[in-house]
Amino acid sequence: MLELAIGIILGCCALGAGVAMIAGIGPGIGEGNAVAKACEAIGRQPESRGQVTTTMLMGCAVAETTGLYALVIAILLLFVAPGRFVDILMQFIG
Repeated sequence: MLELAIGIILGCCALGAGVAMIAGIGPGIGEGNAVAKACEAIGRQPESRGQVTTTMLMGCAVAETTGLYALVIAILLLFVAPGRFVDILMQFIG
């Protein structure tokens, strides 16, 4: 019975890490759209290249933090959480 509970804990942590990494899709799509629109803007008004590039890079940096937070959560779920949950289970059992 204990092995089943530990297996469920490990499986749920792995599943949670996979779901957390779905958040990596958003920054990729958002940054791609930002770069595409920046290229369009520079193509239409080449003299504003510096300002458009600076704004685009700041926006991409902010968008990337979402993916980094998801990566940190996934790493914690894979390497830290299972041990902590198993310790809590062992304390609860006895």
